[in-house]
Amino acid sequence: MAIGAARRAVPFHGASMEFFKIRRTIPFMRYALLFNIISVATFVLAVFFLATKGLHLSIEFTGGTLLEVSYERPADAQAVRQALERAGLKAEVQNFGSSRDVLIRLAAERGRGSAEVSRQVLEVLGTDANKAELRRVEYIGPQIGRELAEYGALALLMTALGIVVYLALRFQWKFGLAAIVANLHDVVIILGFFAFFQWEFSLAVLAAVLAILGYSVNESVVVFDRVRENFRKLRGASTPHAIDAAITGTISRTVMTHGSTQIMATTMLLFGGPALHNFALALTIGIVVGVYSSVLVAAPLLMWLQVDRARFVQRPARKVRDEHDGAVV
Repeated sequence: MAIGAARRAVPFHGASMEFFKIRRTIPFMRYALLFNIISVATFVLAVFFLATKGLHLSIEFTGGTLLEVSYERPADAQAVRQALERAGLKAEVQNFGSSRDVLIRLAAERGRGSAEVSRQVLEVLGTDANKAELRRVEYIGPQIGRELAEYGALALLMTALGIVVYLALRFQWKFGLAAIVANLHDVVIILGFFAFFQWEFSLAVLAAVLAILGYSVNESVVVFDRVRENFRKLRGASTPHAIDAAITGTISRTVMTHGSTQIMATTMLLFGGPALHNFALALTIGIVVGVYSSVLVAAPLLMWLQVDRARFVQRPARKVRDEHDGAVV
């Protein structure tokens, strides 16, 4: 009976899997200024490339014609592209689904409908000995493209506002501000990469950017929650030390979580084909930049915003003497 009571008295803490455990606190905040100078420089470069080069938008945003063509034998996408260019049609060509199926994207042209464009494409491809068959034609007007771009920007804005409100309610408004600055840092840098290399920015890439927003804020919440816990446990510690201890304590979890996610993204990048390539590319950049910003952008901002630790420290209950019977409550 006594043994059972003793067992019940011992609190159970869920076991956490760790690849490694760092016993000494790493002084990240000592180099916070250096990290943020790097972040600001990268951010400015990304904005510069966005302003000067702009994004290479796909036809979902600009409007155009999408054709799916099937061949009798495996088709060379590069040869199809060159044949269309010789005919004056600037197109993006990629294998779709199998080596015999080809996806052709052509930008919208004034005065030309999808029927005329598809007929010209089939005339060009009909000269090849490898017989081509038109499977599907889709036309996206410029108005629809503009609406998709507006809805995409609205989705980014609403996601950002939702993150700020959530973190302000769960922690403090300073936590929400630090997190949204870090998340916008991630988004702008991803867009900067796509602008600099002129990779195609499609709806799939926009979906990846929205996914990275949620993914990055999850890492920020983990670090913020450990900071709040350290404010309660390490009463005499300074704010920089509490933040350093929080980041050091979550490193093993960060390596496991982001390493596993990156394996998935790398698999799509290498074996997903052209249809998933830019999506996986945006995820890869976002995972790397998201870890950096959550740890080395959001955390230093908390320190510089002088987050109020008094809110998270539980004050000891005061003994109040009852005036009637003298009992202490």
